[in-house]
Amino acid sequence: MDNNLEKSMTPWRRVVVLLATLALNGCATQGDSRDPWEPFNRGVFRFNDTLDTYVMKPIAKGYQWVTPEFVDQGVTNFFDNLNDIAVTANDLFQFKFKQGGQDMARLLLNTTLGIGGIVDVATEVGLVKHNEDFGQTLAVWGVPYGPYLVLPFLGPSSPRDAVGSAADGFMNPISYTPLWAVRIGFFGVKTIDFRADNLSATEILDEAALDKYAFMRNAYFQRREYLIYDGEPPLDDEFEKFEQELEEEL
Repeated sequence: MDNNLEKSMTPWRRVVVLLATLALNGCATQGDSRDPWEPFNRGVFRFNDTLDTYVMKPIAKGYQWVTPEFVDQGVTNFFDNLNDIAVTANDLFQFKFKQGGQDMARLLLNTTLGIGGIVDVATEVGLVKHNEDFGQTLAVWGVPYGPYLVLPFLGPSSPRDAVGSAADGFMNPISYTPLWAVRIGFFGVKTIDFRADNLSATEILDEAALDKYAFMRNAYFQRREYLIYDGEPPLDDEFEKFEQELEEEL
């Protein structure tokens, strides 16, 4: 870069240039050490993406169109309340006893006063919802995540998180419903409700990502690391150096 041009750049312009350079370098990178099964994963991703485009997204849009907002919120609350059973158990598995007590209180309050969880009374009284699962518990216990893995119908995962999802499934009361048709119905409504709640996010992804597969892979790892470290993941050396240089410039 020309010296005069570099001197004329404001600190924020330098930040933008640096971020753009990093992004272009990331796009140019071939392969990812975390993703040794990339050809297989990309094939499954294309299958899932096609299924979502032609089946799940239209159904979710129809569900969102015909369902009143308060009913939609009640359905989401109901399934979130069931999920709090696994959340509470994983709190205890990770020795987060204070948080476990809060999530147990949240579960009991919503199940009783919240009419089976349809009304989120707990949030109104200050008991915020946490996000813990058995995949995070295995990570806390020292189990590595393993290679990146895209599962049919389920999406981004890893061997560790796949085992974790199965374990969490055993903690869901719906899994013990005697009639398989009822179980499928419950899980179908849960899937459609979740997809409808995330329509806007995926529309942004469709417009912004040059490589949806790579974007989803990176987002998956970042999200899992964020959850495992309770919102305070460790910074790598390169990013810490970048932050220091940015502070000096500003």
